Amino acid sequence: MGKVIGIDLGTTNSCVALFDNGEPVIVANSEGGRTTPSVVAITSSGDKLVGQIAKRQSVTNPEQTIYAVKRLIGRKYDSEEVTSFAKIAPFGIEASDNGDAWVQAGGKLVSAQEISALVLAKMRDTVADYLGEPIKDAVITVPAYFDDSQRQATQDAGKIAGLNVLRIVNEPTAAALAYGLGCQDDKKVAVFDLGGGTFDVSILHISDDVFEVLSTNGDTYLGGEDFDMKICDHLMDSFQEEAGIDLHGDKMALQRLKEAAERAKHELSSATETDINLPFIAATDDGPKHLAMTLTREKLDELSAGLLERLVEPCTIALADAGISSSEIDDVILVGGMTRMPAVRAKVGEIFDREPHGGVNPDEVVAAGAAIQGGVMTGEVENVLLLDVTPLSLGVETQGGVSTKIIERNTTIPTSKSQVFSTTEDHQSVVRIHVIQGERDMAVDNKTLGRFELLGIPPAPRGVPQIEVNFEIDANGVVNVSAKDLGTGKSQAVQVTASSGLDEEEVNRLISEAEEYSEADQQRRDLVELRNRADGLIYSTERTLEEFAENVHEDDRGEIEKALEIAKEATQGEDSGALRVAVDELSALTYKMTEVLYAELGGDDSE
Repeated sequence: MGKVIGIDLGTTNSCVALFDNGEPVIVANSEGGRTTPSVVAITSSGDKLVGQIAKRQSVTNPEQTIYAVKRLIGRKYDSEEVTSFAKIAPFGIEASDNGDAWVQAGGKLVSAQEISALVLAKMRDTVADYLGEPIKDAVITVPAYFDDSQRQATQDAGKIAGLNVLRIVNEPTAAALAYGLGCQDDKKVAVFDLGGGTFDVSILHISDDVFEVLSTNGDTYLGGEDFDMKICDHLMDSFQEEAGIDLHGDKMALQRLKEAAERAKHELSSATETDINLPFIAATDDGPKHLAMTLTREKLDELSAGLLERLVEPCTIALADAGISSSEIDDVILVGGMTRMPAVRAKVGEIFDREPHGGVNPDEVVAAGAAIQGGVMTGEVENVLLLDVTPLSLGVETQGGVSTKIIERNTTIPTSKSQVFSTTEDHQSVVRIHVIQGERDMAVDNKTLGRFELLGIPPAPRGVPQIEVNFEIDANGVVNVSAKDLGTGKSQAVQVTASSGLDEEEVNRLISEAEEYSEADQQRRDLVELRNRADGLIYSTERTLEEFAENVHEDDRGEIEKALEIAKEATQGEDSGALRVAVDELSALTYKMTEVLYAELGGDDSE
């Protein structure tokens, strides 16, 4: 087996690592970033942009810039979470034929799996460029509290991206792996993972490289995006009060507000106040309107009070399920960018009655742990045992609409368990099995994973036939269910995909499309990146010519202006070769000009 990469597929940012020379290595992307925005954009010409390049143009192209798609993956369109997100997302969200939440991108409906696959492909290519060889095998992380549909959808995204997904690992477990590898001490740790869109908490027992998850809990719709929206709402309410203008329906203004809110939130992690200035945010008959206000850390804490309070219950339940008190926790590991917020850290200290551990990078530790798991699977990492759990109970609907649990939450996986049921009516020939996941007492209040039928049951009084229902959960947390008539030996088995997600045929079609167009897509991507490089060079060259107009020799100016025109013309075409030549020519002339300016303006002290 070759190299296995570890990918943290995040709501806001993604990160990739591989295990190399005995340790996990975070691989920087082509722009030098150790994390990559989980953003995909479709340009007016149909080009697909991924990462920082997509995020940069989000204000001017809000309806075709897709972000936070992790909040949609594996979810139904009519779910409460999707309904909430659809109200604030500048891009369209609609129901697919099977009821899943898909997005409007490039004039058509696209699944969340396809958007996620583009981000995963960017992560794959990042490592391939670093190693100088193609990459196929991957370990991908998901929130611990993801249900079966969300896990399968993430696996499908990996397949569409051309990856062989060896393992799906829970994010807190991956973080604990990176934190505790090689640790000989016997410890109980809590992993507190608050990212861009999800919140998880896991309690683990670590001893001699055995990582045993005791319990997990969380909220798959709580993260940095929600804190950003609290700031956005505050800014919009204040602006409406001051200027009498409602910005809620202005998608471009909303995108500017979102970026400003995220920036202000980051700044308030180290400063006590920050200024937010958004000129020309709106216009009236009286002229343009500008938004300018100061946001304090105290005000942010006040706006976030309800969100901070939502962090408490999952931690309390996780401790109770693990059968330990907060005083028995040796370390609290912080994961996710939101754990840099002082109010979050204070809440963690309050919940666990101790200062959190500060020795890991919250943005990178999950990818590092995934890479270590990859090392375990290739044999590079020895004597490590990872014992994870299923986050939610699994069961079936029984008479009266009751939820009957077969596998309880926090059961160590992989696992299997059976239970025998019978018919509820005389001479019943069909048993309909409704598979559910969740903790509520009534089936209707839990998540439907799938439905199937066991046919051909011989006529008999009710209660006589013996129907054995067997649940299996693999190491990825993915569920398989089978039912067997013990009297006839007839059985029916399914991997639960019926109620949600892409079927195998659809996944294979998307994989084939990705392979068929991979070369063309790479050429388009290279051209887009070259255009962006050209635009940046043209802009900086024109600024230099303008700023130092009196110092540039006339002959040099004429030559540079001619090269500028050629480069501008080349950016409008489709010939990447001609554009590359134009960029190289302009780059050489610009370099020569700056060298001369530097010498003439006293920058050269060598004489």
